[in-house]
Parts: sequence; structure tokens; C-alpha cells
Amino acid sequence: MDHSSLRAALADVVAIPVTPFGADGGIDEDTYRALLRRLLDGGVRAVTPGGNTGEFYALTPDERRRVTELTVRVAGDRAAVLVGVGHDLPTAVAAARHARDTGAGMVMVHQPVHPYVSRDGWIDYHHEIAAAVPELGVVPYIRNPLLDGATIARLGELCPNVIGVKYAVPDAARFGAVARDAGLDRFVWIAGLAELYAPAYWAMGATGFTSGLVNVAPAVSLAMRDALRAGDYRAAAGVWERIRPFEELRAADQSADNVTVVKEALEALGLCRRTVRPPSRALPETRRAVVAGMARDWTEPAA
Repeated sequence: MDHSSLRAALADVVAIPVTPFGADGGIDEDTYRALLRRLLDGGVRAVTPGGNTGEFYALTPDERRRVTELTVRVAGDRAAVLVGVGHDLPTAVAAARHARDTGAGMVMVHQPVHPYVSRDGWIDYHHEIAAAVPELGVVPYIRNPLLDGATIARLGELCPNVIGVKYAVPDAARFGAVARDAGLDRFVWIAGLAELYAPAYWAMGATGFTSGLVNVAPAVSLAMRDALRAGDYRAAAGVWERIRPFEELRAADQSADNVTVVKEALEALGLCRRTVRPPSRALPETRRAVVAGMARDWTEPAA
């Protein structure tokens, strides 16, 4: 896919698939394939293996590579594949090259996990990854509120293949300023805090949003996208009200149950085991019924 096609794929619902685990604790590949096919059949056209909802930091290097390979094979030409890469710089570069060699079209660079991140060092980190895979589109994942638009603009000047930004700072005013200072049209701006923040970020220039909820109810996420594309904020607010309790459960306690809630909903639908890896943990029994009720309400046909 050329940059124009990749940019169009980012201006959409960017699904972050869960990574299902089997009874032996390893990746349940058959279930993973089935969940991906369900997303594609539901209308999803961009997927991110190795995202946070996929438990990126809990997977081994071999598992991360395997998830990439499975995703590219299942997606085929039905969806753009945006592979999550990160950790130390050599590991991130190797993962980006593996994504390229496997057939993915883009990589998403997780925020550097380091106690000391300078603006120039952040540019250097992303520059080296982008330069290693000039054939791929590159999307930085920003969670640091101290990164400003001028810094992102400098990265864009150095790296033509940095085509999008996943912005996940919970501040719509800050997002609007950063996007304009970096270049509102230079990058595809993706609301990285999913449906709960999508309307506010869309109003300030985002044209896509990430989603973990889409694993559970693709039609709900796509309804939010369609409403935002049409400029129908009343309809978008209606979707927002439906998903708010679910997303607030995921966001509580600094997102302690972000993945857990999604997998619990999938368990309730008979699609995936609830198993997560530490430092995540399965929901207590007292909260499982609440999540199950939401999932069934979204997915059962109307009477």
C-alpha cells in the first residue's frame, strides 16, 4: 500500500486485537484467527497486533513476532496491519524489520519505556526506527503530555514515512494545540484513548480512533465512526453514552483492568478465555456479571 492508502486506513477505527491465551498459558492461535476474522467481517479495516490491548508488554519476543505473522496472514488485503514495536532501540528496529518482511504496511512505535526521555532523544529513537524501514508507514504513540507539536514536526521533517500520530494524552485542548503546531494535515491524527475521547478529539482534528471495545462489538465502534464522519455529534453522543460505563471500567485505577474488561466481555460471549497475564488480573466474580450484561446488550439482536 502507498502512503495515501495507509493514511486512509488510519483515518478509521484502528482495532487493537486482544491476544487470547489457551489452557496451557500460550497463545491460542485458532481463537486469535477467529477473533481477527470477526473484526474483518464486522467491517474493520485497520488492525494493530502488539497494541496495549494485545498485552504487548506481557508477550515474549517470539510471541510478538508470531502475533504479527498471524495477523498479516489473516488480514490479507482486507485490512491494513499496523504492528506495535518498542522496548530498547535494537529490539524495536528488529521488530519493525520483521513486520516489513512479514508483509505489514505500518508500525506503531510504543512510547519509549525509560525514566528519562528528552525531546531530542525521543526524536532520535523514532528516527532510527523509521530510517530502518523506509518502506513502511510509521506512527508514534504519544502518551507524554510534555511532547509538543514542534518536536513532532521536527520528526516529520526528518522522516517522510512518519505518516500518523496516535495521541493518547487525556486533554482535548492540548491535543488541538499539538496537532496544529505539528501540522494538522501533515499527519493523520488518531485519538489514542478510544471511543470515550473520540468525539472531543475528532472536533479538534482527529480523523481516526483506536479501539479495544471493537473486539466485543464492532458495530458499536463503527457506528461511532460513522456518526463522527457525518458530523452528527448527537448520534456520536448516543454511542458515547452506551459505551461510557464499559470504558470507565477499563480506565479506572489508571487503567488497571483495561484488557481484563475486554477479555471478560469476550468470555461472556463465548469467544475467548478471560485469561490475562500479570501485571493484569482477571476480574473478581462480583464484577463479571456487569461486564457480561453490557456485552450481550450490544451483540444480541433487537427483539
